[in-house]
Amino acid sequence: MLEIGIGSGLNLPFYSSAVRHVYGVDPSVELQKMASKRASAISFEVTFFQQSAEDPVPLGDSTIDTIVMTWSLCSIPNPAAALRQIKRVLKPNGRLIFVEHGRSADARVTAWQDRITPMWKRIGGGCHLNRKIDDLIRAAGFQITEQKNFYLPGPRPITYTYQGMASVM
Repeated sequence: MLEIGIGSGLNLPFYSSAVRHVYGVDPSVELQKMASKRASAISFEVTFFQQSAEDPVPLGDSTIDTIVMTWSLCSIPNPAAALRQIKRVLKPNGRLIFVEHGRSADARVTAWQDRITPMWKRIGGGCHLNRKIDDLIRAAGFQITEQKNFYLPGPRPITYTYQGMASVM
């Protein structure tokens, strides 16, 4: 399993007992230190790659069966390059599981997302509130096999959510 944007390792306790090894990609040294502490309390091995998701992931082609990406595609500087790396390492029958916030389907909300994204990027670690996540995933050559869109509690411009699964076409 590969987790893009593993951050502080918040997802680690939620992985199935069938997981034997997680590779985690994240550029933040501080967050990886926190993730290492969480990893010490779980039963599977975790290997960290301190790098941006768009840089070549040091894994072979078609070697990963499941890739998890939660609330990270918004802040990756070049999402298309990151998705190319994800596609490269994912096995042909593998799946990409994603939960991301992004561009709303409501024109009034998207107007606000477009207005506040320039400032939000500066204070939110490069986060783009107005990326259309499903379009990015499809453009990278994935087929979305399951998707739900909804608002989480909170201000609508920052809470529109894409949740789903995709596979390589």
